[in-house]
Amino acid sequence: MTNNDKSRIPKFYKYSVENRLDVLREKEILNQEDYVALREQMHLLTQNDADKMIENVIGVFGLPMGLGLNFLINNKPYVVPMVVEEPSILAAVSSAAKVVRNAGGFESESDDPILIGQIQLVDVRHPLKVRHAILQEKQEILNLANSLHPNMVKRGGGAIDLEVMIHQQDRHPGSMVVVHLLVDTRDAMGANLVNSMCEGVASLVEKLSGSKVYLRILSNLTDRAMVRSQCVIPTKFLDFNNSSGKEVRDGIIRAAEFAAIDSYRASTHNKGIMNGIDPLAIATGNDWRAIEAAAHAYAARSGRYTSLTNWYKNENGDLVGTIDIPLKVGTVGGSLKSNKAVGIAHRILGIESATELAEVMGAVGLAQNFSALRSLGTEGIQRGHMTLHARSVASTAGAPAELFEKVLERLVESGEIKVWKAKEIIEELKGEQKMAATGKIPLPDDDKDMSYGYGKIILTGEHSVVHGTHAVAAPITLKMKAKVWDHDKDVRLLIPRWGVEQTIEFGADHKYSIYKSLEMILDHLDLRDKPMNIEVFPEVPRAMGMGGSAALAVAIIRALDKHFELGLGDDDVRRLSFESENIVHGGASGIDNTVSTYGNLIMFQKGTPPKMETLSLKEPIPIVIGLSGVESMTSKMVKRVREQAEIFPQWYEKIFKQMDEIALASKEAIENRDLSQLGMIMNMNHGYLNTLGVSYPDVEELIEIARNNGALGAKLTGGGGGGAMIALCDSEKMQKRIQKKMHENGYDALIAEIKPSTP
Repeated sequence: MTNNDKSRIPKFYKYSVENRLDVLREKEILNQEDYVALREQMHLLTQNDADKMIENVIGVFGLPMGLGLNFLINNKPYVVPMVVEEPSILAAVSSAAKVVRNAGGFESESDDPILIGQIQLVDVRHPLKVRHAILQEKQEILNLANSLHPNMVKRGGGAIDLEVMIHQQDRHPGSMVVVHLLVDTRDAMGANLVNSMCEGVASLVEKLSGSKVYLRILSNLTDRAMVRSQCVIPTKFLDFNNSSGKEVRDGIIRAAEFAAIDSYRASTHNKGIMNGIDPLAIATGNDWRAIEAAAHAYAARSGRYTSLTNWYKNENGDLVGTIDIPLKVGTVGGSLKSNKAVGIAHRILGIESATELAEVMGAVGLAQNFSALRSLGTEGIQRGHMTLHARSVASTAGAPAELFEKVLERLVESGEIKVWKAKEIIEELKGEQKMAATGKIPLPDDDKDMSYGYGKIILTGEHSVVHGTHAVAAPITLKMKAKVWDHDKDVRLLIPRWGVEQTIEFGADHKYSIYKSLEMILDHLDLRDKPMNIEVFPEVPRAMGMGGSAALAVAIIRALDKHFELGLGDDDVRRLSFESENIVHGGASGIDNTVSTYGNLIMFQKGTPPKMETLSLKEPIPIVIGLSGVESMTSKMVKRVREQAEIFPQWYEKIFKQMDEIALASKEAIENRDLSQLGMIMNMNHGYLNTLGVSYPDVEELIEIARNNGALGAKLTGGGGGGAMIALCDSEKMQKRIQKKMHENGYDALIAEIKPSTP
């Protein structure tokens, strides 16, 4: 495996589209030109471009282009561009590729890129004589064909052989004789080339045979350009959900046997294979219809339609998967010039020849097949599709961010994945929230076993607080919840909503700070040798500047304390979660974990120990939290501000001093519930944050929406670079108006309030 492995981009799906492009550029998967083209959408077909490609153009139809990750094929890593509209395909193929990579990767081999041209002779009275006559002059026919395309011959291709097939005709006298012209098209798809060769030699074939030539056209059954891909997966890599590796292996084998003997099942089985191959074919500008035709014709070559893959157990008990499939593709031709997106896809993939592309395609098809059979053989594929569909339905129904996951869970459980049902569930949950807030109903049973940490918003003092000034922060109702239970071996972190199921490897070079942080916590509490499951149920949106990492640490520490009866106090939780924040963000101020631990509205100043004052508030203050949808990295923004402060210390010291005065003034405004003054302070604070360069266009749009719809004040909250903003309101009516406008502009928005602190 190469050391420069670009195909592994963990949690790529969690990034915004913009951040994904940034990552691809940093890894040099995209060059600067392609990065700009994708970011500015300059790669898309225009109507004029489309009008040159086909007839009767009226517009351009779009499809999503995504990436299949984790592929290791013939010991080379690949990032695989795929164009497809069906959800789950990219996630499924990337997950499968990761499993196979851990087992050593795919092996693929391919034949030369041979395309067959057919020349039809009908009503042949003496077919054997005709066959002999044509084969006698085979070289003359090949020479004529190659004279029509000398450049192809120079590239090592051209017409290489001739075959003559005889078919009996039932309705006409004589036989049908078909001449097969075998052409090596090298890196070209070759359809036009082969057709022109057939046209060019037709008169010579007529002369030699003494028979009439009719059709002269290529065949899309490209069984001379076969690809064979294989993977071998030990059962230790096959554990999936609640199924052991052996159970998964046996389930896949049984499902494959069904497809091998039943044509009805084989049709769906092979469609799943093409779910991987077709999107790559489209992305690379290949004729996916021809590829489909070849695959299905080959699957029926015995006279009975059957599976294109084979899954079985070898003598070591490993799962072995193979695919044999005709794949004639090209890497040069008109589509590359007429469609800019195709060129970008080729450069992302990094292939050097058509045969290499075909070998990648074969492995992608096998990976997609593995993923489908694994789901079918264990939990069933429908639940995964239901969840994806339910997400779309919940979003259409207007599920608020703080209820989204619960709406999703109840929607899937109901089996009625409909908008009306989602709206009904939303109203039920809102009613439960109101009753719980008044103490009229108990917490759900699930919550009783949970430990939690609060999410937070910062009212004044972001970034300057890292440099020793005051800041004011408040908890929000959204929490991180966690529970711990015993396990038979290892320490496992489970976050189902985020797709995390990770065994913690102590001492490893962790790529993600969450695992490094958890290792530190377990070491500190002397629990690293205790096998356990740590399950987290997140409510705080990820990477939105709302204290998610601190709340996660606090929830886990409290869950460990509860399960192992450690007797930790709030100060112990705060101190340990601060160490976690330092790992996650580097140079943390301590404000997030403090609010998350105590759950109170506080004035905070960094120190050892930090200065913390709980603020007095008689009535709640209504706010709206707007979510940009752009994930932000607090550590990145803190580092940027620190670097600038070191370059321009005299100016940044003045800015931090002004932000400190604003934070101190906000305390008085809050305790007097002077919302007008507090709103002005928030607006001023945001001005300084803009000066520090930590805001973001989407956040600015949300702030403008809030202020234009009556907000008393609006500002960025948290680290910036995306994330969230807060809008100060004077009534529930204003909250709803602002939330509605944010929703209309495509943003999630939460109605919340700053509550009086609990004693």
